[in-house]
Amino acid sequence: MKQKLCCLLALAAAMLTCLCAAAKTNTHSARSWVVNPETGETQSQFAARTRWWRHARFGMFIHWGIYSVPAHGEWYFSNGLHKDPKTGKMVHWQVADYAKFAKQFDPVQFNAMQWMKVAKAAGMKYVVITAKHHDGFCMFHTNQTHYNVVQDTPWHHDPMKDLQAATQKEGLKLCFYYSFMDWHNPLYLPRRPWDIRPTTGASLNAYIQYVKAQLKELLTQYGPIGIIWFDGGWEHSAAQMHSLQIVKWIRSLQPNILINDRMGIPEDYATPEQHIPATGLGGRLWETCMTINNDWGYNKNDFDFKSPQTLIQNLCDIASKGGNYLLNVGPTAQGIIPQPEVDRLLAMGRWMKVNSQAIYGTKASPFAHLPAGMRVTRRGSVLYLMIFGQPHGPLSFDGLKTPVRSARCLLTGQNLAVSRTTRQQMPVTTIAPPKRFSSAVTVIKLQLAGRPVVENAPIAPSNSGVFTLAAGHAKLTGGLQLETEQGKKNIGFWTNSAASATWTVYAPAAGDYKVTMRYSCQPGAGGSVITLSGSSQSCGGLVNATAGWSDYHTLQMSGILRLKAGRQKLTLQAVTMPGPAVMNLRRIVLTAVR
Repeated sequence: MKQKLCCLLALAAAMLTCLCAAAKTNTHSARSWVVNPETGETQSQFAARTRWWRHARFGMFIHWGIYSVPAHGEWYFSNGLHKDPKTGKMVHWQVADYAKFAKQFDPVQFNAMQWMKVAKAAGMKYVVITAKHHDGFCMFHTNQTHYNVVQDTPWHHDPMKDLQAATQKEGLKLCFYYSFMDWHNPLYLPRRPWDIRPTTGASLNAYIQYVKAQLKELLTQYGPIGIIWFDGGWEHSAAQMHSLQIVKWIRSLQPNILINDRMGIPEDYATPEQHIPATGLGGRLWETCMTINNDWGYNKNDFDFKSPQTLIQNLCDIASKGGNYLLNVGPTAQGIIPQPEVDRLLAMGRWMKVNSQAIYGTKASPFAHLPAGMRVTRRGSVLYLMIFGQPHGPLSFDGLKTPVRSARCLLTGQNLAVSRTTRQQMPVTTIAPPKRFSSAVTVIKLQLAGRPVVENAPIAPSNSGVFTLAAGHAKLTGGLQLETEQGKKNIGFWTNSAASATWTVYAPAAGDYKVTMRYSCQPGAGGSVITLSGSSQSCGGLVNATAGWSDYHTLQMSGILRLKAGRQKLTLQAVTMPGPAVMNLRRIVLTAVR
């Protein structure tokens, strides 16, 4: 894991441009998704192939390998140090040293059925397990290398066979993680800086054939596979050149399989890591992968577990934005999922027994904004209002124009009174609070008179007359993605010059405004010319590079922006983009000219 933003941006820019061009013709409605042009599928064909995944919403990630023996996380081979017995100095592991952990890997307490019963009890619908991580050790039987769990451990057992049987019995989809990176295989390039082996004989072309042979084994030895979850393709651009032939090879073996976006090309869905996109990814299918504590692989010193309340709220937040939640467990070298992780999954399952209808098969919220601590999913003419924590007083939100016929708390079965009022020409729905709230998320099922029609409130000026156009309030077109960076919202991955961001504002009176923009731009990506346009006038500026993607500066745009009285749209777009991306944008501020 440990996906790097800058590496991904550089690797994916060219292919994302193709994806973004396809997205421009997409309406991003509830029945419209960005379809990868490589497959040649229609919207309906893509919808049919991805239906099970979109319905599932919740999956289990499993990082398990010989790195669980030293028990310091899955990157221990690359990041760990040990004492050289000859010199006494702390040095990096070398291939031969790290490979000795395979001889200590004997997980005799592994029970695939117990694992899958936990996944099912948690409410998960699919399981993604590491067939090969970056360390190159194969957790399945392969004829391509002796460095695998069947031939190179005292266990001499293929756990994937057990998982195939267990997932089939429990009604779960079996999926494989496969890293393109390989710190063990002598064919693989580039090598890690600490690797002292000679590169004589190394060949990426030969390594590609090794990868394809292993993928064929994974896709022919274990029945139908739901997903090939790639990782590691972001290490170098050479992977991108071979990505298309690899994914076509995969689809020739299992045409219905889903493939993620970590080989340098977009494929079926995006994979934000360890965070939840601020407003989802528009028409792009996506899945947040996240750890329960801080590490993917088992770390005996990592006790920083997220609370069940946090995990349940994450699931609801992700579902409300149209995404899936892939939550990781890191089993021990004995084959046991740590009890704190099991306890949290079972707590999520108890919540799901009551509230799963608000998660499975639902679509993203039709609301652009809701009060803090409130989320919504929808299915047909039903809205599921999800309340975080235990608020005091009635529950109110703006913008729903469709009448509510009934409101029922899923936790208590209680029918709740509903009233409708108007505030600043916006409809307001108020629901009486239930007698009892869940400590995590309380779900209220709203049966509407028809499909939800929502009028999202425009951005109004503050009492001092200042408009703040936050990244999270923008409507994005052309492939932009809203990401959360270090806990703060910004528009990022702006790799297509045709993309744009639009805000709807309401001006009480006509007036002129100065415009400033808070942005960041990595060295080498600067030089884009941007404009902010209204109904009759625009202003613009030059995006200079800052120290990095997390180094935000303020740009004073040239010219004056004139707003007419009433509701109107303001659109930010790039006139030119000489580098690989435009910028990361946090907010735009409009200040009245006095």
